[in-house]
Amino acid sequence: MTTEIAPPQFHTMSDGRRIAYRSSASNGPTIVFLPGYMSDMDGGKATAIASWAKKRRHGTLLLDYSGCGHSDGDFADGTLTQWRDEVLELTDAYAKGPLLLVGSSMGGWLMLLVALAMKDRLVGMIGIAPAPDFSDWGFDEGQKWALAEGKTVYEDNPYGPAPTPTHGKFWQDAETHRLLDGSIDLACPVHLIHGQQDNDVPWQVSVRLAEALRSEQVQVTLVKSGTHRLSRPEDIALLLSGIAAISQAAARETP
Repeated sequence: MTTEIAPPQFHTMSDGRRIAYRSSASNGPTIVFLPGYMSDMDGGKATAIASWAKKRRHGTLLLDYSGCGHSDGDFADGTLTQWRDEVLELTDAYAKGPLLLVGSSMGGWLMLLVALAMKDRLVGMIGIAPAPDFSDWGFDEGQKWALAEGKTVYEDNPYGPAPTPTHGKFWQDAETHRLLDGSIDLACPVHLIHGQQDNDVPWQVSVRLAEALRSEQVQVTLVKSGTHRLSRPEDIALLLSGIAAISQAAARETP
């Protein structure tokens, strides 16, 4: 079964960059999906969330970071700070009321940065193989030295023929946003889903994140056969059930 995808709309930032997005409104929490590194809002998880939400009249906000997907810009210029600020601006413009943030891989790190900036609006977060602090644990010392010098590091890409670049500008900015070595001041419900066959982000990162979060409502689900993408039908079903659980709990608490 195919899912019809609406053409993107565009939000113009103050410097003229156009950021592609798709949004729908509802009376309940808006589900904001944050894709991973070099990913976009046309991926399987994003479209599955949009389809599920449309049937249940949940609001959604999907977007492409600058330099990704349909958005303007050069990927080499992207940083966590820039992408966080794009998410915050689009969320303010197109997602009114409470928010449920869903972040995949690097989007799970970005999810935390966005949440810290707007914690009063959160009803919950779902991390799919979240990758906070991968600028630290994801590179060896030689790679870190090259990145600190502003060079670009290329690594094998299991998902395509071209190697995956990490630019010095991105890495240097990312190092200023590390979170796992301290307490993360977020108290909302959190569900972290991680495959134990993940060769990109060790599942232990989700355990470290659960320990760092101040919230007492943190659930970690380990999928023994799951890989990094967690895009099989059973993985998507697990993700959607997590979204449903947090949404329903938020609805019960709403006066």
